[in-house]
Amino acid sequence: MRIFGEVCQIFSGQPPSKCYKGQTHEPKDWEKLLYMMDSTTITLFDNILKGVGRHPKSGKKKGGMKVHTVMKYHVGVPMVVQLTSAAKHDHYLLKEVHLPKDSTLAMDRGYVDIAQFQRLTEEGVLRDQNEENLKYEELESITYVNPQGLVTHIDKKVLFTRGELTHEARRVEIFYETKKPVVLLTNNFEFTFEDISEIYRLRWAIESLYKQLKQNFPLHFFYGDSVNAIQIQTWVVLIANLLITVLSRSIKRHCAFSQVVTMVRLMLMYYVDFIAFMENPEKTWNDFLANEMQKHHQNQVFSD
Repeated sequence: MRIFGEVCQIFSGQPPSKCYKGQTHEPKDWEKLLYMMDSTTITLFDNILKGVGRHPKSGKKKGGMKVHTVMKYHVGVPMVVQLTSAAKHDHYLLKEVHLPKDSTLAMDRGYVDIAQFQRLTEEGVLRDQNEENLKYEELESITYVNPQGLVTHIDKKVLFTRGELTHEARRVEIFYETKKPVVLLTNNFEFTFEDISEIYRLRWAIESLYKQLKQNFPLHFFYGDSVNAIQIQTWVVLIANLLITVLSRSIKRHCAFSQVVTMVRLMLMYYVDFIAFMENPEKTWNDFLANEMQKHHQNQVFSD
């Protein structure tokens, strides 16, 4: 829907919100052009949309709907949203999205498509994703060691081949003292391994977006049992989340998103300046009561 792209353009011209993900620093150049792609699945009560897997007890297959999303990190709201059945593969959206030159796209291991990887490279879009169990030909390899003699990361230049298609990429394996190594795949040969690791870490912002949606607008019950009714209710939830995001960004003091959602539910039918109330609740509420008392006094005078 166009509303997501239009709101994204409005937010793009604004400085990053300090209340978003606790970010208070000035963003880096690549951070301003960082996009992330992912999908989440909404389980349905019946096999309405084609789902994946079967129920472990009954063996019956439940339907599911997948929400494919592209989000710009600097903005913090979805810019592209598409709804499909849960059986639709993640890389479906990869074919549909065209990003500005020199932008960076962060995604997980579900988006494996050599043809689209090469297309993104030719369009000047940098890519960063988690990689596991992909066959490749090793062209170059450099191992980096810290002063204590421990391996910090292994940087490889690799070649992927699928039929007549070939794609050169960079495979970075990063080692940690307290957790398992992380393997990242990218077409960016200039960034440091710290930047590549940071890009993939920031990708979790889109997971936070899905968590925010599911916690504040639970889609456990639907008002219709047709595909159209389910999709309409999902679009309503996505638009409500977008509008409350706009509202929360307008409040000057820090307020948790869940707090804003709760107060909107409570005050939806009251004629109160919501932004002023959230910024200074006591003053706004006292002014509201004083105004109501004045109206009540005036009504008594006229009635007498």
